[in-house]
Amino acid sequence: MGGFFGVTSKEDCVFDVFFGTDYHSHLGTRRAGMAVYDPKDGFEKSIHKIDNAPFRTKFDKEANTMHGVYGIGCISDYEAQPILVKSHHGSFAITTVGKINNAQEIIDKIMEGRTHFFVMSNGEINATELVAAIINQKDNFIDGIRYAQEIIDGSMSMLILTEKGVYCARDKFGRTPIVIGKKDGAHCAAFESFSFLNLGYTIERELGPGEIAVITPDALKTLVPPGDKMKICTFLWIYYGYPSSVYEGVSVEEMRMRNGEYLARRDEANPDTVAGVPDSGTAHAVGYANESGIPFSRPFIKYTPTWPRSFMPTIQSKRNLIAKMKLLPVKELIEDKSLLLIDDSIVRGTQLRETTEYLFENGAKEVHIRPACPPLVFGCKYINFSRSNSEMELITRVVIEELEGGEVSEETLREYADFNSEKYEKMVQKIGEKLKFTSLRFQRLDDMLDAVGIDHDKMCTYCWNGRE
Repeated sequence: MGGFFGVTSKEDCVFDVFFGTDYHSHLGTRRAGMAVYDPKDGFEKSIHKIDNAPFRTKFDKEANTMHGVYGIGCISDYEAQPILVKSHHGSFAITTVGKINNAQEIIDKIMEGRTHFFVMSNGEINATELVAAIINQKDNFIDGIRYAQEIIDGSMSMLILTEKGVYCARDKFGRTPIVIGKKDGAHCAAFESFSFLNLGYTIERELGPGEIAVITPDALKTLVPPGDKMKICTFLWIYYGYPSSVYEGVSVEEMRMRNGEYLARRDEANPDTVAGVPDSGTAHAVGYANESGIPFSRPFIKYTPTWPRSFMPTIQSKRNLIAKMKLLPVKELIEDKSLLLIDDSIVRGTQLRETTEYLFENGAKEVHIRPACPPLVFGCKYINFSRSNSEMELITRVVIEELEGGEVSEETLREYADFNSEKYEKMVQKIGEKLKFTSLRFQRLDDMLDAVGIDHDKMCTYCWNGRE
């Protein structure tokens, strides 16, 4: 995943870019960068690894030495960005969020013009560099961005820093958001709507799917109007959106509480307490507790002073132990208790199995698991969702192949994704047994979509039912 933030201001914007970008730290853990433009000194950029240190620590120097009136920043799980490019469009910096499934096909086509690309350490081409190259195939930015949106299979949103302002382009079907904020003498663009509120901005509006706009200190100007079709990623609300975020007018925190309520209405479990896996499972659990009348508790606490993010030291022999060290038990709330635990989802199942074992080791009598979304059956084609490197690592796929005795067709996978089918029930039972839960019940797809509260046709559900 990843997130970005951009500012155009009549005054120096580095403070806003620094803190606005930092507020996207929950979306990425590996790379981060800032780029600014000043009419007198031109462009400047900086990129750092943030694997084991927060954005603020890594960019403390840049916050005090960079200067410019326009700027962009980003957090990324993959490629280093933003990149600075000089082309027939002039100099510009670009940062992106998305996924390109047909990258090699596009690279081969562009290289017919005898250009070249830098190869990253993993042997791949930087996706943001590829987007810049696509844009440079056309005579102007607008045609170039539209061309990129047209030929990319996947999704691609971007911010482009130029001497004239910051171009903002939401991906063709609006799978990821871009929100515009404004204050006196400045405009900003962000993935997360909350990221600019403490900086004095108010929300002007969200860009529509495929919309291309440019922000200057005085204005937001639409250059290409939004399209009619939207398929925003529903996982924004379930997992990776921050609780204080709002997408398409729907609060993440409120949706999660509603989702927990819907989950409780169909459940017959009678545990002593309800708990959420911190942090994204917490609001789902609060909603469940409110609806069911079963007390909410926190039987384990995340230690945040030195574990605020997905820190993982390179001590290979201790990785399994280290993965659990940031969770601290409250034994008085665990011993001899029947617990109902809500997590945002089950991906590979490893962490939730270890969490369940952890609770049993600390005296729990029962551990009932209630994921806040349906089983993940299909690997995402549209967003670099880094919690699973391959759909074949999904616990659902492992179990389905065990039940079917080998590889299965997409048609069969959809049968397992249907919560009304016998195959679905067998899959859920097998997952629960494999991960050693007392009981397992997933949220239903229709209830989850109702909890969001927007038109179901506008939400992407591919990872759950394989429907595009």
